[in-house]
Amino acid sequence: MPSAPSPSPRVPQARAGTLVRHAGLWLVPTALSALVALLLSLLYMGGILSPNDNVHQLPVALVDEDRSRPLPGQRENLGKQVTDSIASAGSSDAVEWRRLGRAEAQDALASGKVYGALVVPKDFTTSVAALTTDRATARPTLTVLTNPGLGSLGSSMAAQINQRAAGQASLAIGKQLTASTAVPTTRLLLTDPVTVTTRVGHPIGRHSGLGLTAFYYTLLLVLSGFIGGNLIHSGVDTALGYADSEIGPWHARRPTVPISRTQALVLKMLMTAGISVLTTTLVMVATVAILGMDATHLPLLWVFSYCATVTIGLGVQAINAAFGGIGQLVSMFVFIALALPSSGATVPLEATPGFYRFLGIFEPMHQLSAGVRAILYFDARADAGLTRAWIMIAVGVAVTFAFGFAMTHYYDRRGLHRLTPQPA
Repeated sequence: MPSAPSPSPRVPQARAGTLVRHAGLWLVPTALSALVALLLSLLYMGGILSPNDNVHQLPVALVDEDRSRPLPGQRENLGKQVTDSIASAGSSDAVEWRRLGRAEAQDALASGKVYGALVVPKDFTTSVAALTTDRATARPTLTVLTNPGLGSLGSSMAAQINQRAAGQASLAIGKQLTASTAVPTTRLLLTDPVTVTTRVGHPIGRHSGLGLTAFYYTLLLVLSGFIGGNLIHSGVDTALGYADSEIGPWHARRPTVPISRTQALVLKMLMTAGISVLTTTLVMVATVAILGMDATHLPLLWVFSYCATVTIGLGVQAINAAFGGIGQLVSMFVFIALALPSSGATVPLEATPGFYRFLGIFEPMHQLSAGVRAILYFDARADAGLTRAWIMIAVGVAVTFAFGFAMTHYYDRRGLHRLTPQPA
C-alpha cells in the first residue's frame, strides 16, 4: 500500500519587527518619498504664490478712438495724450501694451492674444471739454474690456491694470482742468472727471467655469492618458507573465510569453491607441452630454482630445519601457508635476517665475490647454493656439517613438531581456 506523501517543509517567514530594523530597507523609499514631497511642494506652490510680483509682459490692448479736436492751447487731443502716457508709464517689464485699432483689438480678444483692452471713445476730448461748460450731459468714460476665455485670474489681472491706468489718466486730466477753473465747486468735480466702466470684451458661455473648463478638461485628457497608459503597461506585463497578479488575497501567475522589449512596446502602444478611443468618448460624454459643459465644434474637439490622450499614453509607454521600475515616477513628473504649474491655464505664464515660462515652451499641458481653449472659447481659430497645439502633438509623438524604440532596441541588442518572476 503506497505511503501518504510527506508534507513539504514549512518555510520560515520573516517578521516585520525584525526587518524594520534594517537600515537598507528604509533607504530608497525614504529618499524617494522625501525628494518627491519636496519637489512637488516647490513646483506647485512656487508658481502661484505671488502672480502680481511675477507679471512679465502681460499682453493688453490699448485703443485710441478719440477723433475730437484738441483742447485750446494743446497740439494733441486727450485720447492721444492718455494712450501715450499709459504706454510710456507702462513700458516696464510687467505689461506689454499693444496699441491697436478697435477692430484689431476685438480680433485680438477673440483669438486670445490679449488678456484685456482699454478703450478711449471717439468723443472723449469733446466730452471732457464740456465739463467746464454748461453743455455737459454725462461724465467722460474710459472702457475696460475683459477676456474671460483666458481664465478668470488672467482676465482679472488685466482688468486691474487697465482700471489703475484709467484712474491715473483721470487724475492727470483733472489737474489740467482744475488749473483753468476758478469756481471751487466745479474744481472739486473736475478733480477726477472720468468714469471707468468694465464689460466683457469676448463673452464665453455660462457653463464654462469662468474660463476654467479648458484647464480641467485638458487635465482630464492628461490623466486619462497617464493613468490609462500605466494600467495598460501593468496589465500587459501581468498577462504576458512578466508580473504577478495580486488583488487582496488572490494571487495568480501566468506562463511567460517570450517577447522582445521592442515588440512589447509596440503591443502596449497599439493597445493605448485602441483603448483611448473609448476613454476619450467617455470624457466627452461625461463633460458635455451629462454635465452640460459649453462646447462647440464637437467633432474637432473629439479628434483633438483623442490625439492629446494618445500622445500622453504613448509617452507613458516609452518612459516605462526606458526606465523600468521608476518609469511611473518619471512620467508622473513629466506629464503631471512639471506640466500643471507651467500650463498657464489657471495662472497666466506671464505671471509666473521664469522657470515656469521656460517649461511652458515644451511641457505638453500648456500646448494641449491652448488647443482646448481655442476650440471651446475662440471658435477653433488656428491663431488662438490651435495650430501650435497640433504641431506640438506631432512633435511629441515623433519624440516618443524615437526615444522609446531607441531605448528598447538598445536593450534588445545588448541581450538585456526581461526576467521571468520566479517563486522563492
